Amino acid sequence: MTTPPSPIQARLADMFSQSAAVLTRPAPQTFELFERRGGISQALTYVLLAALVSAVIAAIFAPFHEGTTVLGQLITRLILIPLQFMIFTGAVYLIGKYLFRGTGTYPEVAYSFALFFVPLSIIGSLLGIIPILGWIVGVLISAVMIFFGYLAVGSSMNLRDGVGAAVTLILAGVAHWAVGLLLPF
Repeated sequence: MTTPPSPIQARLADMFSQSAAVLTRPAPQTFELFERRGGISQALTYVLLAALVSAVIAAIFAPFHEGTTVLGQLITRLILIPLQFMIFTGAVYLIGKYLFRGTGTYPEVAYSFALFFVPLSIIGSLLGIIPILGWIVGVLISAVMIFFGYLAVGSSMNLRDGVGAAVTLILAGVAHWAVGLLLPF
């Protein structure tokens, strides 16, 4: 009796190269290449990297904003960014599975989303500190994340219907927003 091969567990360097491939060749097929090469722990590790960059940048600029503390920025970003990521990708998985009969797994969803979320978040954090350019970058990064999110939903949940993927993404956004209202942060 042979056991099925276990998925390749991506290292940070692997995730960077996979992110570059996803960002430069945006297509469901590109996500399909990588969705099983990592799991929840790799996705969270990668998202923690984005949270760390965001936290450090926010902490550096905290003294310039009234009512904001360095420690507060560090703690909230290191907790909230991974938590919000898990809530959103969890909503994508549950909505895709139960409303649209998607066949993907939660680890595939989390890993697929991490591959574009992390580099785009880091770019947004770095460019977001530039006055006036910051809000423009924020809008552009959000639009690009929606585009890649649409591709990732279709691929990771195996939803070949574009409407199902779009509705899953929209409903996950609404669910994420609603849960955010309930959190005490």
